[in-house]
Amino acid sequence: MSRIWPVLVVCMLLGGRAEAQGASPLVRYGKWLLLAGSAGMNYLALQSHNEAEDSFDQIEASCFADRNRCATGAGGAYLDTEIEGFYQASLHHDRAARSWLIGGEAALAGAAALFVWELTLPKARPDNIPFEPEVRTLRGSTGVGLRFDF
Repeated sequence: MSRIWPVLVVCMLLGGRAEAQGASPLVRYGKWLLLAGSAGMNYLALQSHNEAEDSFDQIEASCFADRNRCATGAGGAYLDTEIEGFYQASLHHDRAARSWLIGGEAALAGAAALFVWELTLPKARPDNIPFEPEVRTLRGSTGVGLRFDF
C-alpha cells in the first residue's frame, strides 16, 4: 500500500497543467487527497508504534515476573519462544510504523508542493463581479464611474 503513494504523487504532478482559469482538477483536488492520505498514514504509524510498545511491555512484564525467561542464547535470541515472539512482533510493528511515517511525510511534502504550485499559477479575473468601479485619467483629470455587466 505504501508503494502506491509515490506513483500517485508523480501522476498528479505530471497530469496537472495550468489552465486559463487556474489549476487542473488533479492539482486542485489532489492536494486535499494527499493531505488526507498523510493524516491517515501518520495515524497508522501511531497505531503500529503503540502495538510495538505493547509487545515490548509484554517482554518487560514477563522479565520482571520471572528473570529466567529473558535468558538469551549465543545468537542473541531469547530462549523462551513466547518472549522471542513478543520481541519479533515488536520489531515488525516498529518497521511498519517507520514505513507508514515515511509514507505520511512524503504525502505531506507532496501536498505542500501542490499547494505552493497552485498558489503560483496565474489567476484570471472572476466572472461573478456584478459591478466594478472604473477610474480613468482623461487629459490631466481623473474620472470615476461604475460599469454594470449583464
